[in-house]
Amino acid sequence: MRIELATAPGTPDRPNEDWASVALPASGQGGTIVVLDGVTPPAGDYGCVHGVPWFTARLGGALVELSGSRRDLPLAEILSEAIRRTADAHRGTCDLSHVRTPQATVVLVRWGGPAEEVEHLVLSDSTLLLESPDGEVRAVLDDRIDRLPRELMRTHATADALRNAEGGFFTAAADPEVALRAVTGTTPRARVRSATALTDGAARWVEMFGEGSWAECVALLRKEGAQGLIDRVRAVEAARREGGGVIRWKLHDDAAAVFAEL
Repeated sequence: MRIELATAPGTPDRPNEDWASVALPASGQGGTIVVLDGVTPPAGDYGCVHGVPWFTARLGGALVELSGSRRDLPLAEILSEAIRRTADAHRGTCDLSHVRTPQATVVLVRWGGPAEEVEHLVLSDSTLLLESPDGEVRAVLDDRIDRLPRELMRTHATADALRNAEGGFFTAAADPEVALRAVTGTTPRARVRSATALTDGAARWVEMFGEGSWAECVALLRKEGAQGLIDRVRAVEAARREGGGVIRWKLHDDAAAVFAEL
């Protein structure tokens, strides 16, 4: 088994709000990937005294622990319980009803166990890539946010109205029921050569810049590793800036990538 993991902040003067981890049990059978992309709130009060990095670390830690210790639970139930635990950790100090309370996108992958399956869960706009033994790459996406009219996402006010709401998009925040909105599924273990989890800052190489296909992205990860992909993204961002090109949302974004060759 080969594991490649890397993450980098969008800018050095702000903390990295992405969070990534891989857990391999002592038995050597099975494993878990967790990748979270913390949602950066606009400047101002958002009801929490802790901040997004605290939230992603708490939620990510709970997901790693539960996915390993509760193999009897499906991933949606694990996410629900992890959200509940994290909410309980700051319910007494923070306003969890605030629409901008700390939240994150989620990619969760688990393999091994008696069923010999690869389970997956994706919530919001991070990406999971499953590569088959013959090299075919399937992108597992929660594309709700991409299906919304672009003009509705141009201001914080309209985006907030669509956040964790019917007809909008969903993130892991303080409501455990949001786990039921995640994209989930299973694939026979024998049909998965590798699994890749990317936050949107790393997935830019394909989605924003069109530097290659998802299959070419996996090939790049296999050759150059997770840090190699992030370095490629940063190079394209720099070239766009120097060339006067327009980059949607922000020039640099936190980026995280996990490549697991099973």
